Amino acid sequence: MEIKKVVVIGSGTMGSGIAAHLCNANIPVTLLDLKTEISEKARERIYKSRPPLLLDKSKINNINTGNINDDFHVVKEADWIVEAVVERIDIKHNIYQKIFKERKNGAIVSSNTSSIPIKVLSQNLSDEEKKDFCITHFFNPVRYMGLLEIVKNENNDLKKINDLKKFCEDQLGKGAIICNDTPGFLGNRIGVYAMQIAMTEAFKMKLSIEEADAIFGRPMGIPKTGVFGLYDLIGIDLMADVLKSFIKELPQTDPFHVVAKEIPLVKQLIENGYTGRKGKGGFYRMNKVNNQKFLEAINLESGKYSNVKKIDLGIDTVDLKNLINRKDKYGEYAWSVISKIIKYASSLVPGITNQFNDIDEAMRLGFNWTMGPFEMLKEIGVDNFFNRIDDYKNNKFLENLSNNKNENFYGERQLYTDIETLGKIKLQAIKIDKNKSAEIYRFKDFNIVEFKTKANALDYNSMDSLKNATDKPLIIINESMQFSAGVNLTYTMNFADKGDFKSIEKFIKYFQETCKHLKYSRHPVVSAPSGLTLGGGFEVLVQSNFVASHMNIVIGLVETIVGLIPAGGGCKEMLWRWSQSEEAKSDPDYAPLKVFDIIGYAKTATSPVEAEPLKYLKSEDKKIMNRNSLFSVSKKILKDNQDFKSPKECTFNLSGKPLKEKMVKILEKLYNEKVILNHGFEVGKELANVLSGGETTIDKTLTEDDLFKLELDSFMRLIENKNTQDRIKHTLATGKPLVN
Repeated sequence: MEIKKVVVIGSGTMGSGIAAHLCNANIPVTLLDLKTEISEKARERIYKSRPPLLLDKSKINNINTGNINDDFHVVKEADWIVEAVVERIDIKHNIYQKIFKERKNGAIVSSNTSSIPIKVLSQNLSDEEKKDFCITHFFNPVRYMGLLEIVKNENNDLKKINDLKKFCEDQLGKGAIICNDTPGFLGNRIGVYAMQIAMTEAFKMKLSIEEADAIFGRPMGIPKTGVFGLYDLIGIDLMADVLKSFIKELPQTDPFHVVAKEIPLVKQLIENGYTGRKGKGGFYRMNKVNNQKFLEAINLESGKYSNVKKIDLGIDTVDLKNLINRKDKYGEYAWSVISKIIKYASSLVPGITNQFNDIDEAMRLGFNWTMGPFEMLKEIGVDNFFNRIDDYKNNKFLENLSNNKNENFYGERQLYTDIETLGKIKLQAIKIDKNKSAEIYRFKDFNIVEFKTKANALDYNSMDSLKNATDKPLIIINESMQFSAGVNLTYTMNFADKGDFKSIEKFIKYFQETCKHLKYSRHPVVSAPSGLTLGGGFEVLVQSNFVASHMNIVIGLVETIVGLIPAGGGCKEMLWRWSQSEEAKSDPDYAPLKVFDIIGYAKTATSPVEAEPLKYLKSEDKKIMNRNSLFSVSKKILKDNQDFKSPKECTFNLSGKPLKEKMVKILEKLYNEKVILNHGFEVGKELANVLSGGETTIDKTLTEDDLFKLELDSFMRLIENKNTQDRIKHTLATGKPLVN
């Protein structure tokens, strides 16, 4: 089965997202709605969306629009028709009646429903029509969320279902998991239950919402929004509708009913228009006093708001054993939530899936959890779990596990895909080194480095691992959401607060030395980024010999935002790349001025397509839709470069003072127009000093080490400046830039 044309019916959030992602895969798609104006507006929203739904704005040309009355004939040409209309059975049934009258023989028809069973959706279809009908439940936002649940039942043509799965995996880059027809399928069944447990236990234990979110967040390997923050993000009213759907579909004996009961405070919030971020606020809200904005949190007992309190658990990494063993209310809450999630998930096997670890992968791909319920059980340890757990009667999975006490019960990972993934091979690889920030694996004849810090921020330990791993060909790759958000600013500021600038200088020198070591290693180095690849993370990537990039990256040098300049070789490498352009051959100032603009404005790209014109990525770098394929593509790069030879060191001829004066004139104009303020001017001058070559002349040849020294000197002058320190502290505290 070949899918060359697709029709999406319904241009709301999900329909638009699906259509946009088909465009990303260069699949022509027609987006239909009640009126053409509605689908046209959806097309405009896609084009302007932030974060962008398109890999590149030109992809919008793959979308045609129309309406379901005048343009329904396009269904005849489609190989796949996706229904993404409102969650009303009568409307969906009417749409299916029209589709099956028009569609060509064998075309797949699917619904993007998140909750309605396939047996209900297909009840009016003939047996022949049911063969080609399934549910394709994409997660929002479609471009960025990896999970696609393909829901089948006994009527389906399984070959066609598997062909669709392969198309969505290969062309759309999805983690496509085939599910049974059960309420909520895999991701939402467990994910919504987990949210409800986290919420109801917080009420029961009288925790503040800040405390609950601090625990049911990063310490558990769950995104930092926590439960109350996630409720606000999704919409409190929408979550209430989701719960009603589960209550309607699930048998009364299902434990879900216990946690889905209406909570008076939640009802009150909805009635008062506090539906979350889209409304006046929710569990959290922004308040304004004397023209200053404050984030406030609601008290779960009184219903009154007060300023948010920061909760410091003293936890930097996911460590479930230590978390549940804490002798305080936080440990008690963590154990209560985790144990109940494990009990509920395991009670559903094999009902919702025969492969229990499909549930874990659904939570990774659809909810961005670091580990799913069964991985949590493995992490805690089987003996530890059963020493603490209460009743698990009629839970066949736990009863069997309690009898055999098999600590190695888990087996293989990612059974839903045939791709050789990092997650799969880590179980076969030998862990040859580990520190607080990274791990080194040996797999066959090459090494793998995986960062392990928050947002994979880089520090001394990260550099140690990179340097120590170059005794063999090396792949730098992570399973977590980010490649690296850059150098650990907290780590740097700890030294700055003590006035220990020598330690900062020592670290930056080591960072430079490590990056240069990667670039000129005897063996090839491949970076395989996904997610944030910023600042120091980009400097690691740009000084690797090869790159295999996921399509969903945010890449660039953003140091100027926090009052610094790139100092790990970022300025140097960007200068070199731009100096190879045709324009630079006739104008020696072309490359430095171009890089001054890119780094000065902290320009980022949100896909490899956007990254290439900035020269953050090269045309020969591999660009991959499916994140699961990053490892196998990187491995092939190593295989294809067994005769690898280190590159020659690059040299630079820069104009020095005259070039710097050009750059300062640009800064003066920006300053006069109030685009930058005093410290922005100072940061710009330091960047100009590096990119102009400092005290040099055009006839003098500078080495990479000369550029490294210029970067380091400017970086140190800036980090010692109080205004830079203020910028860094403000960013760390608020997540937002300070303009000073």
